[in-house]
Amino acid sequence: MAITPRLFPPIVLGQHQRSLQATRLLLRLMFGPPETRALHVRLWDGFEEGPEDARLTLVLNRAGALRRMLLPPSDLSVAEGYLYGDYDLEGDVEVLMAQGAAIAARLFQPKTALQLLPLLLALPAHDHPPRPRYVSPLQGEAHSKDRDAQAIQSHYDIGNDFYALWLDERMVYSCAYFPTGRESLEEAQRIKLDRICRKLRLKPGEELLDIGSGWGGLAIYAAQTYGVRVTGITLSPAQLEVARTRAEAAGVADRVSFELRDYRDLPPQRTFDKIASVGMVEHVGRARLPGYFAEAYRLLRPGGLFLNHGIVPAITPPFLQPWARVLEGYLGKHSFMQEYVFPDGELRPLNELLGYAERTGFEIRDVENMREHYALTLREWVRRLEQRHDEVVRLTDEVTYRIWRLYMAGSADSFAAGRIGVVQSLLARPTANGNAELPLHRADVELTPYQQALDGTETAV
Repeated sequence: MAITPRLFPPIVLGQHQRSLQATRLLLRLMFGPPETRALHVRLWDGFEEGPEDARLTLVLNRAGALRRMLLPPSDLSVAEGYLYGDYDLEGDVEVLMAQGAAIAARLFQPKTALQLLPLLLALPAHDHPPRPRYVSPLQGEAHSKDRDAQAIQSHYDIGNDFYALWLDERMVYSCAYFPTGRESLEEAQRIKLDRICRKLRLKPGEELLDIGSGWGGLAIYAAQTYGVRVTGITLSPAQLEVARTRAEAAGVADRVSFELRDYRDLPPQRTFDKIASVGMVEHVGRARLPGYFAEAYRLLRPGGLFLNHGIVPAITPPFLQPWARVLEGYLGKHSFMQEYVFPDGELRPLNELLGYAERTGFEIRDVENMREHYALTLREWVRRLEQRHDEVVRLTDEVTYRIWRLYMAGSADSFAAGRIGVVQSLLARPTANGNAELPLHRADVELTPYQQALDGTETAV
């Protein structure tokens, strides 16, 4: 008896067509008509739509990709779809990030949400490969000394060689400063370090404490250029090793020391003329902020200066304000940044930080938001990371590459759009008679050497 080969069962063909139709309708709800979109789209079966000259192509590799990206609704779901290959991003990742707020505002409208859900449920839920747990949860009480060390090491101990691939030559992992926007990353980071030293009015022989000293860029620069003695503290053994080696190579090991130490463990008798904390306050935690500023105040001599540099959130967008408290709690537990990038990291508003500082006894002398500079910095980091893709994957893996590409591109867009800022606050501990030991002008910070660059007599310093 002859056996007739079975063709595709109708239900399989029907599921494909339903998935294709639902996906195209979802894309229209999210991004608008194909001809008006800022990105091109390619689906799992080869179908394409959208402008051919778009700076980004969104590649949906599986029929269930959008379902898993949007259910449950969180940036973690969207991110994990990219990390584990449900979709790919070819081109400028920031194009997708730039539309995030507009998409969220649209999808939060009740009418759109009602249209969205049945379309998502029409897509397959289980057509993805296994997703192993990529990160280990932290152990212990939040922001205890031991858990803070775990959090820092999970981010910074990926490997010094990894960071060296895309950071500047000093390995400065914080916002650079671009007076004209034409500076190279190396030049802009050197200007930033110099600007910090100028704001602190460093003088030869002074003692500087660098809280969260990283790979030693600021400490070494301050000792070389301003003749100060520096104590740098970090919770990362990998950073400590590099910082000590670089201090030796720079010939300043007699004036710069690095310690694996929590800021809460500095000896009570130690005092410093100046303190810098660059990119560390984000790791402190809201409940610990009063103690953080109290420790800095205790460690600073009367008449000394404390420069606190950290990322701050903007005011909640109007469309989220009615649900702000609920969303903050939900997203805090379903956050890409918390899960994969900065576990236990907390961004607190500037007025809250300055309030804690003032209640401690500090006097606020200068506040500068440099968010546009951080957008430029992050875009340069993303460009360098993408250029070294193969080397990054050899040192780590594809998921790590995607984590850093997504996190830095998303951060660049958030700084550019004003959803977050990065602020340097100069705080003084006045003497008993009110002397803050500051000049009556800012010329020593602003006019040289930056003014030459701004005037066009030099393109960089």
